[in-house]
Amino acid sequence: MLTQPFADAIAHAERVVAEAPHIRGEQDLIEGYDYLAGGIRASIQMAWAYDRDFPYFVRSTGPYTKMGLDNPDTLYFHAWLRDDAEYVVTGRRGSTTDLSFQILDGSYSPVNVPGSLAAFDDREIDIAADGSFELRFGPGLTGRNAFPLGPGSAMLVVREVFSDWASEEPGTLRIHRADRLGAAPAPLTTEILTRRYAVAGKMLVGRIRTFLAFAERFYLKLPVNTLTPPRLTPGGLATQYSSVGHYELADDQAMVVTVPVAGVPYQGLQLGTMWYVSLDYSNHQTSLTVPQAKIDPDGMIRYVISERDPGVANWIERTGHDRGYVQLRWQRLSRALTEADGPRADVVAVDDLPKQLPYHEPIDQATWRERIAARQTATAARMLA
Repeated sequence: MLTQPFADAIAHAERVVAEAPHIRGEQDLIEGYDYLAGGIRASIQMAWAYDRDFPYFVRSTGPYTKMGLDNPDTLYFHAWLRDDAEYVVTGRRGSTTDLSFQILDGSYSPVNVPGSLAAFDDREIDIAADGSFELRFGPGLTGRNAFPLGPGSAMLVVREVFSDWASEEPGTLRIHRADRLGAAPAPLTTEILTRRYAVAGKMLVGRIRTFLAFAERFYLKLPVNTLTPPRLTPGGLATQYSSVGHYELADDQAMVVTVPVAGVPYQGLQLGTMWYVSLDYSNHQTSLTVPQAKIDPDGMIRYVISERDPGVANWIERTGHDRGYVQLRWQRLSRALTEADGPRADVVAVDDLPKQLPYHEPIDQATWRERIAARQTATAARMLA
């Protein structure tokens, strides 16, 4: 049967999910099966877009295809490449805070992050007055807006990062292989479809195993309820730093994360589930950028991670998750970050929060609903892009 390899992979992935070491109860398992569904959708999409001769940009992750602690502030796109061909990327720069490009070698595995062969943002390219640009990628290419594809180059990843969800607009992107424009791919065959179903199955099992192992390696070995100093993101962009940790809190506890406003183009905090994906960021405030957050007079942002509503603007809802991941990101940097730029984490009783927040300003439920409504509206508009 044509689809049998993919059906077998789904059954294998389901066993991996059911046997995940962090599962403690039914809710963990339910979320795991939902995560599996997102992986199935994403793997089919990626396998059918797996054309290196007639590539196009596809959405790598979204609200229903989450993976890799996806950033709620980012639109992710990717296209597959050959390392011996030349590609042209054209587009229009939107008003987002950051637009970045990364060439990966495609070596995701349960023990490795992908090899980053090149990474840069739009400060390194020429953009016309109307926002349009053209980039070329290929073996041996040099010069402005031209980037070499080294041996093993397999994927071009593009990230658009929003800092102010309400005001920033995405741009446009397209890609084609330079010597194939005007041509067409070969007709579908049974052999091609068989290969695609097999590839989708390998992607599905691989992504689930990889990111469970990734979280174990980079997060769970850290002391609980602590955050690391800022550090270059593993496998990430050359101008991105992150601070990571994992929390475990009772319902009457809160983690107060205090971090200075670093004065960089993008800075944000988010929570993730034990499946290493973002929490619901549309209907709940599970993340905040600097423009979205309340900044205290001393230049600090004080996030309050808790289950109970503390009645403050910077409440980060854990939505019933007593365990999970915390990540802060700084992007589009022009300087190295130090420990002084990083966060401090304190676990306190929710009832004691007014004493722990030196500039405590309670907000009412009407104001909170306005904040959530703004998130829902902005997310809906962004996801149409």
